[in-house]
Amino acid sequence: MADYVVEFGKDGGRSAADGRLDAPAFHRNHQAISDVLTRFLTGKSGDAVEAGSGTGQHTVEFARQFPEVTWWPSDLNENHLTSIEAWRLHSQLANIRPPRRIDLSDPAWGDAVKGEGGPDELLAVFCANVIHIAPWHVAEGLVAGTGRYLRRGGMLFLYGPFQRGGQHTADSNAAFDESLRERDPEWGVRDVEAVTKLADGAGLSLVDITEMPANNLT
Repeated sequence: MADYVVEFGKDGGRSAADGRLDAPAFHRNHQAISDVLTRFLTGKSGDAVEAGSGTGQHTVEFARQFPEVTWWPSDLNENHLTSIEAWRLHSQLANIRPPRRIDLSDPAWGDAVKGEGGPDELLAVFCANVIHIAPWHVAEGLVAGTGRYLRRGGMLFLYGPFQRGGQHTADSNAAFDESLRERDPEWGVRDVEAVTKLADGAGLSLVDITEMPANNLT
């Protein structure tokens, strides 16, 4: 799985002495994302994985918002894993587990979560701003693994920029897509229909598309 376009902590952003990194995007999008999750997770309990947790700030926010859900953050990048653990300790929230190092390109990524006392099935998987800055086989592995790991009625939440019907939803997304493909031809803004086709093959089905700020979707 490819690293992020810009590794958090190396983009000029703030960092704390304990290793906590601060992602500006978190402050812009966490409330809108939480509003969507509230519609589907309120009143439910179980285990949820954040796939590609980055700094760890979203996991902490969601753990506060949904105290009946146990959150399992994850990432592949070692600096991100350090930040996630630092945020977990700083939050003092009992419903966040230590981060797991997982490679989403492997459809068996769930085994890394199950190991050492992890859950056998999941209420939810949340993944933000990952599949467009990684090769397509990462999306394939993420979706396939989610299909194997969700409990009946469980949900996969994907957040980020997407095309719809093969068309970009904004000029800014088209420019972003071009810049991604210039950096790595295997990256790019994905089409909702292509992701839906992956989901169908994994036993999942699309139930909702919510328009988000800055031309993103959940």
